[in-house]
Amino acid sequence: MSQGGGAQEKTEEATPRRVKEARRRGQVGKSSDLNGATILLSAILMFYAIKDTMISTLGKWFASYYANNILYSAETDVLYVLKSNVWFFLQFTFPLFMLVFIVALLVNLLQVGFLFAPEVLTPKPERLNPLNGFKRIFSTRSLVEFAKTIIKVVVVGLVIYGLVKKRLESLILIYNESPAGALYGVTDLILFILLVGCLTYLALAALDYFYQRFEYKKSLRMSKQEVKDEMKHTEGDPLIKSMLRERRRQVSMNQLISSVPLATAVVTNPTHVAVAIRYEEDVTEAPVVEAKGAGYIAERIKEIARENDVPVIEKAEVARFLYRNVEIGDVIPVEIYQAVAEILAMVYRLKGKNSV
Repeated sequence: MSQGGGAQEKTEEATPRRVKEARRRGQVGKSSDLNGATILLSAILMFYAIKDTMISTLGKWFASYYANNILYSAETDVLYVLKSNVWFFLQFTFPLFMLVFIVALLVNLLQVGFLFAPEVLTPKPERLNPLNGFKRIFSTRSLVEFAKTIIKVVVVGLVIYGLVKKRLESLILIYNESPAGALYGVTDLILFILLVGCLTYLALAALDYFYQRFEYKKSLRMSKQEVKDEMKHTEGDPLIKSMLRERRRQVSMNQLISSVPLATAVVTNPTHVAVAIRYEEDVTEAPVVEAKGAGYIAERIKEIARENDVPVIEKAEVARFLYRNVEIGDVIPVEIYQAVAEILAMVYRLKGKNSV
């Protein structure tokens, strides 16, 4: 493979910005099977919990319906019968619908979190193109999904077949039971088979979830060039950033060149930190930090100070305190007045000696 082609291989993990853009378009890694299996399992467990009440309630309803059926007249009571039956089944099925709704909502939230992607609902002309639809039907992804469906049907079918085969004898013996006993027996058997089949489906759905997450991350992978281009887009061109840093450094140096000569003294620690302070008795209420820096900037401050005959005083504790706690342009805090006053007194003595 040529070097240019290799550079375009999707080898890099998706950046947060690419993932965010994909979510905005409704592209997320989730398993529809996991939704279906969880909803089905919750419904079966609910039926397990209320099966006795459910059978008893249905039995009473059927008994009442057939007992009163001969008393109803087609002309006057058909609407009443319809309303009462609809109301009964709404009450009977409402808890199940609520459970399904809540479980479906929770499973989706756990898989992808809260997601609002109106772009998915936006009509797109290419979706109406029969050729594009044909390509989607016979795409690799569609074939993989079809193969997965066949595997799920076969696995779940074999599990259910094995259960029915083992329970076939007990199922035949149910015919010897009373109608109520036969109903309870058949219900128990059906729910048990559904539960085992659903758990099998849930296990397959969990595998499908990890597969979907893997495919989703794979689909979002980027080439090295795409990562570089995105970094330029989000953080700026490295060349431009370097030029801006150099510009800021020049501005900072120009400020040092203009402010340090105005200082009364430069306090150092003596090698790593330098702080230029200025005090004019009739102008400033207290000494002001004119400039400060560490490392190379500290050396530059001391160099400019010596070039302009600004005294450089070594006071390590004072220099470190001012560098860490006082910003450029701020007056020094009260707790260090005494130490700075001693430095200023030393400076005035030196200037007095020099003037003599």
